[in-house]
Amino acid sequence: MSTHKATTTWKNDGSEFSYKTYTRSHTWTFENGHTVQASAAVDYFGTPDRVDPEQAFVASLSSCHMLTFLAFCALGKKEIVSYTDEATGTLGKNENGKMVITQVLLRPIIQWAEGTTITKEELEALHEKAHQECFLANSVNCEIRTEILT
Repeated sequence: MSTHKATTTWKNDGSEFSYKTYTRSHTWTFENGHTVQASAAVDYFGTPDRVDPEQAFVASLSSCHMLTFLAFCALGKKEIVSYTDEATGTLGKNENGKMVITQVLLRPIIQWAEGTTITKEELEALHEKAHQECFLANSVNCEIRTEILT
């Protein structure tokens, strides 16, 4: 098994510390030293030019699905030139009235290498296998759907 570390750092920027005025800006620093400028979503008084946790959540699920999909394609000798996913997460209330990401919709567009053939059924099966084996999809309880565009 492996462990994965991230450090979240927030510091008051001198603003009044009230619900509408304190800064939501903070950083995520990962164990490899990479730092991401983060904030709350704009709807929750965040900074628009920073990544919010909901966006990061959607990106993480999209990335995990893609990496798992690519692995199965490589193992099956189905060569891919590019993979683009414009994923969307929907924030809403669950059955207990709590705000959650209720659904993530993945919309991968795949460019296959010349000479690579794949049927619609094979493509659907690869996406389903990637979903079933994705570490992050197996770690969350929101619905994750894949809309196959290629």
